[in-house]
Formats: sequence, structure tokens, C-alpha cells
Amino acid sequence: MRIGSTLENQSIEKRIAITPEIAKKYIALGFEVLLSESYGDHLGFKDEEYKKLGVKMYKEDKEILETADIVVQLGMLTDDKKNLLKENQTYIGVLNPYDNKEKLDELIKKKINVFSLELLPRITRAQSMDILSSQANLAGYKSVIETFANFEKAIPMMMTAAGTIPAAKVLVVGAGVAGLQAIATAKRMGAIVFATDVRMASKEQVESLGGKFLTVEDVENLETEGGYAKEASDDFKKKQEELLSETLKKIDIVICTALIPGKKAPVIIKENMIDNMLSGSIIYDLAAIQGGNTAHTKVDQVIDKNGVKIMGESNILNKLPTSASNLYAKNVFNFVSNLYDKENKKININLDDEIIEKTLIK
Repeated sequence: MRIGSTLENQSIEKRIAITPEIAKKYIALGFEVLLSESYGDHLGFKDEEYKKLGVKMYKEDKEILETADIVVQLGMLTDDKKNLLKENQTYIGVLNPYDNKEKLDELIKKKINVFSLELLPRITRAQSMDILSSQANLAGYKSVIETFANFEKAIPMMMTAAGTIPAAKVLVVGAGVAGLQAIATAKRMGAIVFATDVRMASKEQVESLGGKFLTVEDVENLETEGGYAKEASDDFKKKQEELLSETLKKIDIVICTALIPGKKAPVIIKENMIDNMLSGSIIYDLAAIQGGNTAHTKVDQVIDKNGVKIMGESNILNKLPTSASNLYAKNVFNFVSNLYDKENKKININLDDEIIEKTLIK
């Protein structure tokens, strides 16, 4: 069996799907590994390092895509590369089936097995493959670092002979994996941290990290069976807005992480709320690529509204590509191992396996 990966468009995606450590594991399983020349150069993984392990490096991506039994990527291949895939190949990535439905339908018609890893079920057995959690952890951490680097005041409380500098107040909107890591990071750096989420199960997690959980009274539980947030009712939204409006008047930094899988990000921080925030405050919107949690978020732009900066990037993990690649590659390897019939040396699409059934695009 041959497994291959081509270099992504570097202006959009710096992460890779197969690191040298993971290439070694694939080879130990009996795979032949095929990669583009200079595949990991930008991360310090030289071709020689891969070649010493037995990896085959190719000048032309065409050779990889036409001969690999399994192709693993970060996102959707460009049309010219996608068209090179053929019947019975297996294609694995974070393929955003909601936005790429037509392209995925084309691949299915060609009888290509397509797996999108963001559809993994939230079950214990899938934790080692959970790309959303591994990448969101890093995104939550980096969002705090980026924001603090742009904040023009000290973060922790400082007592000096000239007076006391108060600790910065941070609000994290959405206490999923990214939000919890943001809370932990901000708390470690000395900030006073508040958090809000529509899922009541988050309260205990937030408080265990030293954050104060803000919630409206008589809250309904807005958690799906899969552990994700679902859309709130109009009554809840109104009460949440009132609570946020008052809270934001005293907050220095906001980290937004609220997402609903497959839908536009909910606009939680409205224009009038931003108008009432302290000048010099910063909002970092991790939901920017899905429309943003604020009324003014623009992807890859810093918007200044009356002295409040609103930041949001299309791919914050491009600022941590080595760490993100190491985790992503391990997630994918664990997924491929589950899919691979080691005895018969072939892919086994067992639809009785919830992991395979949920991630297979049909």
C-alpha cells in the first residue's frame, strides 16, 4: 500500500500531513510513503531526513496523486490536482463538506473513498484522531499570545513603588477546546478571566481553570448529543446580550471562539456592545473564517472601532505550523491505522465502525 501527500499552497496553509516521525510509523506498518520534494523544508524537515527513513520524494505531484492508494492532505486539493485522483483511491483531509459539496460529489461519482476528519464522532475511541481538538488547543493558546502581544498594557497585576497596575480582564466567548485553552493561557499569564458558553457543562471546566463563568438565569442547555453547541433561542440570545453588554464595559481583552459546525458563526458581540467597550481593548475572533462572532470582524484585517481593535485570521495555525503539523500528522496516522486491515494489507471500509461511518462522505 502506498500513502502520499503533496505540499499545500504555502500562502494559505503551512501545515503538513506527514512528519518524519509519522513517516517512520507508516513504513513500519508496511506502507510506502510518497511525498513532494521540499515537502517539509519550511518546517525544518529536510528531504534527506525523509529519504533516510525510506520515503520516496517526487518532483511532480502528478506522480504521487496517480499512484498513491491513500492521499492525505490538510484541506481540499486544487481542481487540477483533484482531477488526478482515480477510482478506489482513498482521500483523507479536513475537507469542509458544507462548502465543498460539489467538489466532493465529483469525487464520489469517480468512486473515490473520501473521508473528512472534522466529522469524527465525539467518542472515547476517536480522541486520538480528533483533529478539531488538537488544532483548537493550539489556536486557543496562540490567540491569547497574539492578543497580549498587541495589548498596550501589562497583563498581570504589578505592585510598584509608583503605584499598582491592575491585572487585565479577559473574557472568553465559547468554552470549547479552544476557549478552555485560552482561559488556561490567560490565567497563567496573570489575567483575571471570565468566560461564557451556551453549554452549562462548561461551567465546571471553566471554574476548574480559575475562570469565572457568566451565565444568564434560567438558562436552557444548548448542547447537542455530540457535545457541540447548538443554536440558541431568541429569548436566550436577548438575555445573553444584556449580560454581555454590561460585562464588556469593564473588559480589556475578548477571545471569541463560538462556532456551530456547518453554519455561519453566530454574531454574539454586536455593534452597540463594541461602542461601550474601553478604548484600547482588543477582540481576537477565532471564528473569523466562518463570518466572525462580532459585527465588524474581517478576515486577516485589524479593524479599529473607536479605539477597540478587532482581529481575526484565516489560519492562525500558520503561526504554529510545526506544532500543529506534529499533532495533525499523529491524528491522521491513528485514523489510517483504524482504517487499515494489517493482515490483508488493504483499506477496510467497515461501516459498522462509527468512526469510519461518520467520516465517510456519501
